[in-house]
Amino acid sequence: MAYENLAVVTRGGIHTITVKRPSKLNALNRQTLQELYGAIIDASGDDKVRVIVITGAGDKAFVAGADINEIREQSPTEARSFSEFGQNLMSMIQSLDKPVIAAINGFALGGGMELALACHLRIASDNARLGLPEIKLGIMPGFGGTQRLVRLVGTTRALAMALSGNPIKADEALHLGLVNQVVPQAQLEDAVKAFAEPLVKAAPEAVRGILQATLQGAEINLEAGLALETARFALCCATEDMQEGTSAFLEKREAVFKGR
Repeated sequence: MAYENLAVVTRGGIHTITVKRPSKLNALNRQTLQELYGAIIDASGDDKVRVIVITGAGDKAFVAGADINEIREQSPTEARSFSEFGQNLMSMIQSLDKPVIAAINGFALGGGMELALACHLRIASDNARLGLPEIKLGIMPGFGGTQRLVRLVGTTRALAMALSGNPIKADEALHLGLVNQVVPQAQLEDAVKAFAEPLVKAAPEAVRGILQATLQGAEINLEAGLALETARFALCCATEDMQEGTSAFLEKREAVFKGR
């Protein structure tokens, strides 16, 4: 599928989606959101894709937010539709059964931070800035930021970020648990690759089970979460990959998982 605002490439099981509007700091307009939706659907159904990476073009921004020119022209009805579409996209990303990594190469603000929050893992360059500045525009986060941020950093810190509108630096984001790793900008691509390659080689059923049990389990009570973990564990134990993994361990060799 051809995209105007995205670049999409798959290498070695790693599917990289690059938001490509550098003159607009990769801001998310309606077309870009629709293209992202299509790209994610395509990647989710491609068995050759084991890991998805989302990043932004250039060295200034991951995604600097939603497109302000579009937002200011919206009617309340259009604004509701825009928010619902963005939320649906972010929820779809978070619910994928393949790991999604945000490679944050600069500003991740507003909708950009909400996109990063929807990803399973976040690796940031040392020049990254993350924030929810919507309050300074007379609006508020609309793509799930108020819900996902509080689940990661707690109410006090989430409110401080959203009510001040001030971005935080990459090192502070690491301290808060917003990102998994911070690296020099020139090393970001290599760092993401180093994170992704072991996941490409991992047993797909184990990856799916960990994602589902962890993410869904966090939203339900402990008893239900433990039951979900048990069910996914049993599914893993029914696979050829489990036999391969345990045999490889006992034989002191590297396992070769085939997704069966």
